[in-house]
Amino acid sequence: MNILPFDIDWTKVLKELTFHPDGPMIFSSGVFLWLFLGFIIIYYGLKHKDTARILFVTAFSYYFYYKSSGIYFFLLAVVTCSDFFLAKWTAAHTQKRNKKVYVAISLFINLGLLFYFKYTNFFGELISKIVDSNFSPFDIFLPVGISFFTFQSLSYTIDVYRGRIEPLNRLLDYAFYVSFFPQLVAGPIVRARDFIPQINKPLFISKDDFGRGMYFIICGLFKKSIISDYISVNFVERIFDNPTLYSGVENLMGVYGYALQIYCDFSGYSDMAIGIALLLGFKFNMNFDSPYQSASVTEFWRRWHISLSTWLRDYLYISLGGNRKGKIRQLFNLMITMLLGGLWHGASLNFLLWGGMHGFALVVHKLVMQVRGKTKEIESRGFLRLAGIVLTFHFVCLTWIFFRHTSFSAAIDMINQILFKFNAGVFPQLVTGYWKVFILMGIGFFLHFLPKKSEVMFSGTITRMPLLVKAFVFLALIFFVMQIKSSDIQPFIYFQF
Repeated sequence: MNILPFDIDWTKVLKELTFHPDGPMIFSSGVFLWLFLGFIIIYYGLKHKDTARILFVTAFSYYFYYKSSGIYFFLLAVVTCSDFFLAKWTAAHTQKRNKKVYVAISLFINLGLLFYFKYTNFFGELISKIVDSNFSPFDIFLPVGISFFTFQSLSYTIDVYRGRIEPLNRLLDYAFYVSFFPQLVAGPIVRARDFIPQINKPLFISKDDFGRGMYFIICGLFKKSIISDYISVNFVERIFDNPTLYSGVENLMGVYGYALQIYCDFSGYSDMAIGIALLLGFKFNMNFDSPYQSASVTEFWRRWHISLSTWLRDYLYISLGGNRKGKIRQLFNLMITMLLGGLWHGASLNFLLWGGMHGFALVVHKLVMQVRGKTKEIESRGFLRLAGIVLTFHFVCLTWIFFRHTSFSAAIDMINQILFKFNAGVFPQLVTGYWKVFILMGIGFFLHFLPKKSEVMFSGTITRMPLLVKAFVFLALIFFVMQIKSSDIQPFIYFQF
């Protein structure tokens, strides 16, 4: 006889708790929200037991990664153990040659793993075309977020080599840093020197931090689950999958939709990661700063995926020589950095072209600034800035076409439709047929272009709300998400990187 007021299908529960390749755990899923509720209760219960708390979070983070990549969670252990000991050996030696050897080994392990899982088939196919031979792709599973945690771990070994931080004494602390689940699978890329000092501080979450954490989670959930997922499934995917079936104006709206989708998807994940970290007593740097308000491509990369752009600047661009070896070398270094940044996003010539287009735009902007006699960009005002924002936004949208498409020909087809088969007369019919999509796009772009003070005001409003009101707003948002969400799981776009 069942004495419980409801039945629990434990087989289904266990199935939900195991790894499924097509169903990675994401912050906006019901499974994660229920697990996080139990997690946070235990976490706060370990408030005064630092080692137990760190061990508990590390174990949960490994489980979180298992839910995303299955057995490949062992890669976290490989990267963690190797870089922990390599960093200690680097710091222990006084001879620079020995230090370089250990850093080189760290680079070989991290970039070797990244190359094997992400680029083996890409370069194999490329080489086979050059030598005119057949190539059968290997069946290689791409672990979620491998680009993020390898770059994050590399920042630690390189910073130890450069003398910017001291190596950690406990392997557990380093495992906690590398695997910390809020940013594990899709960033932001958290620097060791920013995060490690927070690990062993007494756990304290102020009312402001709790309120800001709730604000970021609510914003991220709204961006991802309401705006990004809806316009993706109901409009953007249809246009990009078959661009030649639609007029130029429909293709252009699809490009605008994708620009909003990828921003809301990625910044939504970053917002939720920042918010969850705040609820756990940790502070991350902002990863997005209204990038489509940029008046130049240079400014865009100061606002878009800030953790990656600054990582590439500090560990690649500067390592290549930066601006220390003359103007020509500076422009060359900038171009190489952006090409490799494009390749970091994916094993495709389209990603390489995307990075090259941004690199070329950055080089042109540097040259224009040099001709104008300015050593750094000065924020313009009025019409000049407005024109810069419009031009930069449309250049970024053009590059998104190559970023989104898997083939060069499909990207060219979309551009041809926009340039030569525009057919503006179908626009009213398009808006009527997809009115829900256009309302969400309007809301998304409106909120994006609000001034900074509006964000501060909204954040302050949520922070000042009583706890019960915060909980009501959060539950109401989850209910709304469940009403409009697609039946298919929509993983975050950057999971593939």
